[in-house]
Amino acid sequence: MKSIKWTTNTLPKTDDKNLHLLAPEESKKVRAFHESFPQYSKTPLVKLDQMAAHLGLKNVFVKDESYRFGLNAFKVLGGSYAMAKYIAQKTGKDVSQLPYSVLTSDKLREEFGQTTFYTATDGNHGRGVAWAANKMKQKCVIYMPIGTTQTRLEHVLREHAEASILDLNYDDCVRKAAAEAEAAPNGVIVQDTAWDGYEEIPTWIMQGYGTMAYEADEQLAEYDCDRPTHIFIQAGVGSLAGAVQGYFANRYAGNEPTVVVVEADVAACLYKGAVAGDGEPRTVGGDMLTLMNGLACGEPSTISWDILRNHVHTFVSCPDWVTAKGMRVLAAPIKGDTPVTAGESGAVTMGLLYNIMKNEEYKELRTSLKLDENSRVLLFSTEGDTDPGRYQSVVWDGESSL
Repeated sequence: MKSIKWTTNTLPKTDDKNLHLLAPEESKKVRAFHESFPQYSKTPLVKLDQMAAHLGLKNVFVKDESYRFGLNAFKVLGGSYAMAKYIAQKTGKDVSQLPYSVLTSDKLREEFGQTTFYTATDGNHGRGVAWAANKMKQKCVIYMPIGTTQTRLEHVLREHAEASILDLNYDDCVRKAAAEAEAAPNGVIVQDTAWDGYEEIPTWIMQGYGTMAYEADEQLAEYDCDRPTHIFIQAGVGSLAGAVQGYFANRYAGNEPTVVVVEADVAACLYKGAVAGDGEPRTVGGDMLTLMNGLACGEPSTISWDILRNHVHTFVSCPDWVTAKGMRVLAAPIKGDTPVTAGESGAVTMGLLYNIMKNEEYKELRTSLKLDENSRVLLFSTEGDTDPGRYQSVVWDGESSL
């Protein structure tokens, strides 16, 4: 069985030019936008008291995004906000002037015209973009990488998007979507990764994710937790991780929580960059087949890489069995705790935390992170059972790897 790998962050620091983009003040504006949606409600922050005691921790909190907008995942927060910002820019408005009722109106559709939104996705991001495009009466084209399941494709198709699974990895799907968007009349790519020359829309997407962090921060206070000591956050290209890290680094400037970024081992580009230690990002190629479809991204976002290298404490690379463990632990926690339905890309942080605390092979990592009876740990379960068949094969049938 493959082992968990980790490295403490010793990367050279930069001028941190992107951190202000994820300040709580920005997230407050984004939250106001999302609150205009009739589908909006604050997703639960589950407090696992029995699990915390079992692991020797003070608290374990899990933000359960399976309730987000009826789409079973957090990704719609970023895509919808970025699309609204784009439309606002093109129509000379501020996004605050485009609540859901205006954004989905025939009047705005006539004023803005017809755009085709392109994106690449394993499922959750594309489903969110397709859902938003459908509500806005816009066109949408989605490319999905090898390894994407038919169920995830069907979720996108139900939103009236044009979508297909290609014999390409995620990063090559991104390149195809970008090229076609550039060639198409009124085409625009809405991608949650940034590269040189393409950073505005990814920034808006990251800001969109701030609603989730802002809610969690409020909910921690409701549990009389003034500050989490540790945050575990999963990463594909790193946009989610950068958004969460950015929010809490701003919120607790001078006394930041210890942040652990967690990747699938076959796509651990951030971990590899941290191991290299020179500050330059690293990439991973190949098919990157993993249970953690949503994390199968081999090229880091330039914006998030800059934030993460300045603030993350530890980067971790996890094999599939780690997320399988997390899915089972969350589905059937200790009696008295609320179960959480966490999908393959949502549960890896729980699987990692469990192993750090209960597996002596990772005692050194536990010591490095200073995880003990005083630790208050925040996790984000970013998706539910987005593919019910695969979820059941892991939780019910014991599958631990592709």
